[in-house]
Amino acid sequence: MAFIDVAGLVKSYPLPASRLVVLSDLALSVEAGEMVAIVGASGVGKSTLLHVLGGLDAFDAGTVRIGEADLGSLSDDGRVRFRNQRVGFVFQFHHLLPEFSALENVEMPLRIAGRSAAGRDADARALLMRVGLGDRAAHRPGALSGGEQQRVAVAWALVGRPALLLADEPTGNLDEHTAAELHALLREMHREHGLTSVIATHNMTLAAACDRVLRLEGGRLH
Repeated sequence: MAFIDVAGLVKSYPLPASRLVVLSDLALSVEAGEMVAIVGASGVGKSTLLHVLGGLDAFDAGTVRIGEADLGSLSDDGRVRFRNQRVGFVFQFHHLLPEFSALENVEMPLRIAGRSAAGRDADARALLMRVGLGDRAAHRPGALSGGEQQRVAVAWALVGRPALLLADEPTGNLDEHTAAELHALLREMHREHGLTSVIATHNMTLAAACDRVLRLEGGRLH
């Protein structure tokens, strides 16, 4: 079985007099170690699909299996554990905590997981070094450029050693040069950390560098 195995997925949102169906009978199969791009028009449901895969959103029907986890059978607490232990998220807007330093932001998932202070400091510093920000560890997000903030966000996503990386328009808020640098970093991290990665993007350069490109249209992948 593939690492990601989705069949008959339906996801809708309530409207005043009906429901808006975003994903309809969607199927997806991704092998362990693959890097897959999801492209499509704005509002077509790319973010919704990533939220379902990452256990952020429940779904109406179908099956979603990530590794050994059957997301449809997990309790709310089970989905939280799944997200914390198995999934790393990178979003278009970095969602860093502005009152904390880069190092403290990257440490946060390990703090939540109950890691010792020494262990989380060492792991967070090592990842910040790897993404090229070892000398910026004490800076708060407001003192970093947009590209640097996204690099911190990548380190934050990976510090818990997830098996699955989900990236939602990770370069959508960056200029062309900075986006290219982040593309390269994501590919390097994918390879070095042995990840399975699904990236929703409008950037066809990033999409073309993935193993496969799938288009989301009419609620299904093509």
